[in-house]
Amino acid sequence: MIDQQIGALFVQIAYIGASAAFILGLRGLTKPDTARRGMQLAAVGMLLAIIGTLLNHEIVTYQFIIIGLVVGSAVGLPMGLLVPMTAMPQRIAVSHMFGALAVTLVGIAEFLHYRDIAGGPGVVKMIALGFETLFGALTITGSFMAFGKLQGFITGRPVTFPGQKLINAAVFLGAVGLYVTLVLTQSGGATGDAGLIMFAVMTVLALVIGVTLVLPIGGADMPVVVSLLNSYAGLAASATGFAIGNNILIVAGALDGASGFILSILMSKAMNRSFANVLFGAFGGEKAAVSAKSAEGLTTRSVTPEEAAMRIGYARNVIIVPGYGMAVAQAQHAVRELAELIEKRGGRVRFAIHPVAGRMPGHMNVLLAEANVPYDHLFDLEEINEEFHACDVALVLGANDVTNPAAKNDPGSPIYGMPILNVQDAEQVIVVKRGMATGFAGIENELFYLDKTSMLFGDAKSVLSQVVTEVKGL
Repeated sequence: MIDQQIGALFVQIAYIGASAAFILGLRGLTKPDTARRGMQLAAVGMLLAIIGTLLNHEIVTYQFIIIGLVVGSAVGLPMGLLVPMTAMPQRIAVSHMFGALAVTLVGIAEFLHYRDIAGGPGVVKMIALGFETLFGALTITGSFMAFGKLQGFITGRPVTFPGQKLINAAVFLGAVGLYVTLVLTQSGGATGDAGLIMFAVMTVLALVIGVTLVLPIGGADMPVVVSLLNSYAGLAASATGFAIGNNILIVAGALDGASGFILSILMSKAMNRSFANVLFGAFGGEKAAVSAKSAEGLTTRSVTPEEAAMRIGYARNVIIVPGYGMAVAQAQHAVRELAELIEKRGGRVRFAIHPVAGRMPGHMNVLLAEANVPYDHLFDLEEINEEFHACDVALVLGANDVTNPAAKNDPGSPIYGMPILNVQDAEQVIVVKRGMATGFAGIENELFYLDKTSMLFGDAKSVLSQVVTEVKGL
């Protein structure tokens, strides 16, 4: 008995330490210069949580735990080491899917454990069991759909059909109705096969909800979707903690759910999506169906690396706008070298970061930090937007929708009202792109056709390396 009490004390101490590390880790992620330490603290917190769980006296055998650790490590290590930064949104979606799958399986196992026990699981436990299974199941399929849209094997355009909203509402209400019925019946006693059927149907309906939730959402809105699914997964994990009596799951899930929800709100604001859109997953559906202006009859002006070097090398004030094109080409080191050359020649260089540049918050910041770009050179949209009018050259590296003036002047555009970087206010604009493909919103960028804009076509890393060489020779 004493040994069990000591073991339980160690478990709770480990959980308290893990909770503190998670909170401090999140705090560290609020600033670029402390982000690495924040991630390290979060990793230490996870290690403490695992140790605390392994010390639980209720564990009878470690056989399946060891198998799980081996399989999880075999999957997780390659995902962490081999997946490029350009695929981080997809990887995060897959992580949510695996986490939600674990939560759902625990919910199913717990329900099967209690359904034949007289008295049932009780009201509180049944509420937690149903909630974790409902949200876990919809997060599984929702995350898979988001992964598919980001990866490209599912169309990034909104998929709609007549009566879709009514069908979605019916499926959702059906799942919630079964959930409420299960709480009212299972909490008062076992219901045998009837309860099992209701639970199974609720789970299937939740899986369908995950598909219908993401299907009508366009690729331009996927960052918000992934963030919202993160919140759902966290809430489901927290409910699992209540269901199985695990304090660290409650804390970690609550932190994940709350931070994901707050991030969804901030991102929806950055993309001009309303609070109701975030709550009900309706973003991108209606506006994406509106046709944008055609580029027919408009022309672009191309520029060579030599010409671009002449303009950039003699500029006094340069603002660089990194985007997905820079991430795809892994051109951050060439960008940093170019920025250093401009500064050596007496120019000033700043980086303008849109909140959702690269399809996820912080994507550009991480890439530029990897290339040792000073933190004080990075500026958010609100900080830099008024400075473009005094900018000699704005260098845009694959950022498409976040620089599109249509967001301000075309009410028919699906991105109308979205805050953008005011690149069009610069004296000259040079856009580095592989070709004239549209961005995630699937519309033409009016910036490319302005008289002040020149297109530098090619792989960002390759053409910027050429520009660097030419600037060195000026």
